[in-house]
Amino acid sequence: MKMTSLVLAVSLTVLLAACGKQESAAPEASVPAVPEAAAPAVPEVAAPAATEPAMAEPTQGKSVFNKTCAMCHAVGAAGAPKPGDQADWAPRIAQGVDVLYKHALEGFTGAKGVMPARGGAATLADDEVKAAVDYMVAQSK
Repeated sequence: MKMTSLVLAVSLTVLLAACGKQESAAPEASVPAVPEAAAPAVPEVAAPAATEPAMAEPTQGKSVFNKTCAMCHAVGAAGAPKPGDQADWAPRIAQGVDVLYKHALEGFTGAKGVMPARGGAATLADDEVKAAVDYMVAQSK
């Protein structure tokens, strides 16, 4: 289980890093210089201290879940495990993330229900499906 958690954490980190935007540096000459005296004074305000560490949320996964997966997974239709239902998700998570990805991408019929390939949305890219799986798993641990 620890190995699965480690693999999931590393995969999530790589996914989030790959999804981040990099801003290109603009040439300095294109930015007009503002004399310090003319610049408005803006007091620095300290950010409020966080009471608990913020968990990075895979935005793409949440978006795909809301648009496609929630139709079944939000209500448990056709045996779909609801995100956050640890009892329903635990045996699935124990199989490993690669099995979850395979079932989500290719479809699966099991004793508890049916998972259509790509959640029935054939136009979803592999990365989108995997992000949705990662989102649901993160909600269910």
